[in-house]
Amino acid sequence: MTKEEQLQQIIDPGVVAVIRTKSGDELVSICEAMAEGGIMGVEITMTSPGATEAIYNASKVLQGKAIIGAGSVLDPETARIAMLAGADFIVSPILNRDVIAMCKRYGKIVIPGAFTPTEILTAWEAGADVVKVFPATKLGPSFIKDVRGPMPQVKLTPTGGVNIDNLGDFLKAGAVFVGVGSALVNKQDVAEKNWTHLAGLAADYVKTARAARAN
Repeated sequence: MTKEEQLQQIIDPGVVAVIRTKSGDELVSICEAMAEGGIMGVEITMTSPGATEAIYNASKVLQGKAIIGAGSVLDPETARIAMLAGADFIVSPILNRDVIAMCKRYGKIVIPGAFTPTEILTAWEAGADVVKVFPATKLGPSFIKDVRGPMPQVKLTPTGGVNIDNLGDFLKAGAVFVGVGSALVNKQDVAEKNWTHLAGLAADYVKTARAARAN
């Protein structure tokens, strides 16, 4: 699968799962549940214990079934470690040009974080495939719409405070997909290892995203 094909598979469901857990053993099971529910892009944050090993295991177990990414990447060294472990995309809460350059070197999708219009355009011109608007709760869907007015070429994804009730507003405003963390990766389901229910929740998010795009 080419990089462009992978990016399209991330975009199509409208949702990327942002996974943070206290146990590396749980990460693969969560990724499997997300993939079963139709969410192809799963972002394993590098702040999770055993994240590198989980990325490696998930990329092997879910080969062809999901696109595995690494999140909370702050520097090019961490980006390289994640990519060598099997990450197909790298997400950062900040704009670091060296991270973008490292991802380009390895031919991987890179999604740096930005907050202002200037940062967003800077990230895009530096080679970002998508720009993460973070934290989205401070800006809201109208910000996405306002930025895309003068910069329609920039692909934006909001993360932070996005849930099933507001994701449709972000997509209608022009976001290519949304990043959802704890509202999607339900802590109770994870604690109880209720992967079937978690997969159903993922499916509900995808259904909501598709409905929003159809309107």
